[in-house]
Amino acid sequence: MKYLRWLLFPFSLLYGLAVVVRNWCYDAGIFKSREFNLPVIAVGNLDVGGAGKSPMTEYLIRLFKTNYKLATLSRGYGRSTKGFLLGHAGSTAADIGDEPTQFKSKFPNVTVAVCEKRVLGIEALQADHNLIILDDAYQHRAVKPGFSILLLDYNRINEPRLLLPAGNLREPYSGRKRASVIIVSKCRPGLSSPEQQVIKERVKPLPHQLVFFTSINYLPLQNMSGGVVNETIEAGTTIFLLTGIANAAPLLAHLQKQTLHIIHHKYPDHHQFSLKNISKLADDFFACTSQKKIIITTEKDAQRLGEQELQELVKKLGILVQPIGIEFLNNQQSQFDKLVYEYVRKY
Repeated sequence: MKYLRWLLFPFSLLYGLAVVVRNWCYDAGIFKSREFNLPVIAVGNLDVGGAGKSPMTEYLIRLFKTNYKLATLSRGYGRSTKGFLLGHAGSTAADIGDEPTQFKSKFPNVTVAVCEKRVLGIEALQADHNLIILDDAYQHRAVKPGFSILLLDYNRINEPRLLLPAGNLREPYSGRKRASVIIVSKCRPGLSSPEQQVIKERVKPLPHQLVFFTSINYLPLQNMSGGVVNETIEAGTTIFLLTGIANAAPLLAHLQKQTLHIIHHKYPDHHQFSLKNISKLADDFFACTSQKKIIITTEKDAQRLGEQELQELVKKLGILVQPIGIEFLNNQQSQFDKLVYEYVRKY
């Protein structure tokens, strides 16, 4: 794999040149970056793959949904539709994408919208809302958010900072300068102060940027309808794990603390599950002779299991969902909340 990266390095140089020129054009005002007269918070990362954007977006929704008329705006990756759409109770991942479907199912009273062109999306939302949260929008330079949250995956902090396709970066690491705050996500609980200091030195925040550390908070298992289930995973339990996310390693490590009997049905990020995929899962599950066996998937994957052709089989399998949240280390939550609130209150 290392040698393949070096073979791809010339293509990374070409890609990097295009990204640098694009960013320079936005910074110089050649390409227009639109500002809006309402608070706009962007959540994103520099590399491909999951850094915890959805849990952070959900954290912000919980923080503001009581006192503000807020809307989340996403691109709607993987949907079969185009243009600006509002999510509703019956929306599926095919309609608006898996993350927006997840937001709508968990926060039915919050406006969830998708639009490839975020400027058009904000224009459609701003009359009836006083706060917009942009999910996965750090590279969407056509909008200039008032507050940008940059997520860096703790597990990738020491990786070489190479651009696509040789590496994982969507843009050069210098792009961190646009962030209002930097959050090192998916840390292991109990990360010591000296270890955090080493990470800060690696991150190299600018003088105006505070660095926060968060870990994954694994919540009680739920059924596909969102109800909490009283399920105990014993040492002998066989878990069939179904994932179509960028990085399932943290979830796998969490489950391995409870049982070593895990059969992982792994698919690419945003994979649209087919009847063939779920039938294969069902065949393996029913053929398993373990006395106790369960199927677990992620919240995001659960949204893509809601397609009509899959529902009968999914219901028969009794698939459980592993929801996650975030937890700030060092009691930093109040400091972070205050910082974001101060920005929003300016409006």
